[in-house]
Amino acid sequence: MLDINQTDIDSAPIVKVGPGCTRRDLPSFNGNRAWVVDIEPGCSWPYADQHDEKGELVLVVSGDLVEDGKTFGAGSYLLYGPNTSHTPSTKTGVRLFGLNAA
Repeated sequence: MLDINQTDIDSAPIVKVGPGCTRRDLPSFNGNRAWVVDIEPGCSWPYADQHDEKGELVLVVSGDLVEDGKTFGAGSYLLYGPNTSHTPSTKTGVRLFGLNAA
């Protein structure tokens, strides 16, 4: 029998990270961390996001993500390398799906 845990992302509890920035933590397992981030138009993540030796995986679901002067649109898959940091922002608003591996 298949074991599936379904979550309506828009019903997951919202964590306010900073002005115009929210995160929704999603169910995961084995110490992995899955989440959805929404950043409102013209806003930036309020601090540098630091990664450990495993980095971070991000999928831009909608809108645009601006990193280091480059704009990534919906459907962009980004792999942030080990021990890196970044401060994402957006012009039009963005929804991201991300994973931090254990």
